[in-house]
Amino acid sequence: MSNFSNQIRASSALITRLKRLREFQFCSSPVLMRSRSYTTTEGHRPTIVHKRSLDILHDPWFNKGTAFSFTERDRLDLRGLLPPNVMCTEQQIERFIVDLKRLEVNARDGPSEPNALAKWRILNRLHDRNETMYYKVLIANIEEYAPIVYTPTVGQVCQNYSGLFRRPRGMYFSAADRGEMMSMVYNWPADQVDMIVVTDGSRILGLGDLGVQGIGIAIGKLDLYVAAAGINPQRVLPVMIDVGTNNEKLLKDSLYLGLQQHRLDGDEYIAVIDEFMNAVFTRWPNVIVQFEDFQSKWAFKLLQRYRCTYRMFNDDVQGTAGVAIAGLLGAVRAQGKPMIDFPKQKIVVAGAGSAGIGVLNSAWKTMARMLGNNESAFQSALSQFWVVDAKGLITEEREYIDPDALPFARRVKEVNRQGLREGASLVEVVREVKPDVLLGLSAVGGLFSKEVLEALRGSTSTRPAIFAMSNPTKNAECTPEEAFSIVGDNIIFASGSPFKDVDLGNGHIGHCNQGNNMYLFPGIGLGTLLSGSRIISDGMLQAAAECLAAYMTEEEVLNGIIYPSISSIRDITKEVAAAVVKEAIEEDLAEGYREMDARELQKLSQEEIVDFVKNNMWSPHYPTLVYKND
Repeated sequence: MSNFSNQIRASSALITRLKRLREFQFCSSPVLMRSRSYTTTEGHRPTIVHKRSLDILHDPWFNKGTAFSFTERDRLDLRGLLPPNVMCTEQQIERFIVDLKRLEVNARDGPSEPNALAKWRILNRLHDRNETMYYKVLIANIEEYAPIVYTPTVGQVCQNYSGLFRRPRGMYFSAADRGEMMSMVYNWPADQVDMIVVTDGSRILGLGDLGVQGIGIAIGKLDLYVAAAGINPQRVLPVMIDVGTNNEKLLKDSLYLGLQQHRLDGDEYIAVIDEFMNAVFTRWPNVIVQFEDFQSKWAFKLLQRYRCTYRMFNDDVQGTAGVAIAGLLGAVRAQGKPMIDFPKQKIVVAGAGSAGIGVLNSAWKTMARMLGNNESAFQSALSQFWVVDAKGLITEEREYIDPDALPFARRVKEVNRQGLREGASLVEVVREVKPDVLLGLSAVGGLFSKEVLEALRGSTSTRPAIFAMSNPTKNAECTPEEAFSIVGDNIIFASGSPFKDVDLGNGHIGHCNQGNNMYLFPGIGLGTLLSGSRIISDGMLQAAAECLAAYMTEEEVLNGIIYPSISSIRDITKEVAAAVVKEAIEEDLAEGYREMDARELQKLSQEEIVDFVKNNMWSPHYPTLVYKND
């Protein structure tokens, strides 16, 4: 009888709730109904809630904190669980910012904790309890907080991640999971995932092998996909592939969270990555996978292995290259020349890792295309590059040359005529070549020493450019202060991590341009998603780079500003994504997105493509969970 009584009580409760539904209903915003058929206003679809009471307050996606309306508090059994004053989002953000300014000084771990890491902790706690407000704060203050959730602070986070870990975020696939990944992928609760950032932790920024702690870089990148590109945060997935670590310190650390074994290599390593790719694309056939911070040994091999089969790209190889190309083209414009003069630039590159080779290949192809895109054009373009690695200038005389660097090895007779030799130092190369551009992708802090910068003063360019692109900040090849003070006020300076502009006196400013991958990878991902292209082509990547290069006005580039302000990142990403969509259409790769099929995409004008992108960017607004009939 007790079971029967329970059923009766449950039925009565259900009837009561159904009666209340006559007064309240869940529905979508009427804004959607008025939209053109091809647009989808991301984040304003019907929101179905299966939770009540404390379960909602403990869910960062649905939780609004003190912003729940009285109607929602009644309907969702929240009355009495919150302070009585209903606050708007502006009031909530103001309270948080005031708290942040106070807490960043008196952080939990005391005044000895680095200020940036303290900020990261505070932001991360907000992310844990209220995701919508977290992204609202991040977008509104992107210039200040991007360096906290991304480079350079994310490097500190990864180094300390075993100690910082509080709440699982993302998925971990390990060497111990071989044979189980196809079933494991269904443990992730989201039925739809648009974007995955995956790392194996082998080369986190310039910090080396951090093993499973590298998950922090995937989390940080996806925060920027949400903030900059408007990818729905419910449809992103950070992934760590743990194949072990060769970091002896971590292998001996009893608190390390990952596999304490040396890294897999060769076919065993490939088999793990293959199984992961097969699993995620089986469950989510339309997902885009960004490879992040894989060591050079594997970065190119995996890119070539998967890029023609899956929707994937490697940000270190292709994203870094695109941002560098945009900066190099901007440097040509800053000299008062048209971008078509780029093939005349003499470029010395310091660093032949995955990022360095990626930039070299992209710059080489860009020059060749401008010269006619034939065999002689490619040969002519090669003559504009001098590559210096840890062993010095790379020439054909070197005993072993990485196959990816081989095309850029200088001929011995040619370098001898220039007064150089195999293994010549960076100072010697800069002194003899007198380059227009000195490009650093070495991950060696201070590599552009006083002697190197003094040698650059002999450049034949009227306005030489220095790109100290290595991350994090401590790995930058030089600082802007060093560059402007030694080489001169008229240089163009760009870096991978943020630096402050330099006061040159007499009202003049030495602009420090941050060549951040953040300018491109969100737009590449969003553009690929919205175009429906099954691959990410070289043309789509080139379109993204050229869009960024053209974003700056003529007045700005002549003043030495070759990259836009991070504060404009949403608009930059919108334009880059539109350029990617347009290129996919022109290459006949576009297959459409949701209601917008390939045929409809092809009919859109440039302005309509931009609107299409804008209307599909998620924005952090509290969804109305309960609507009351008037």
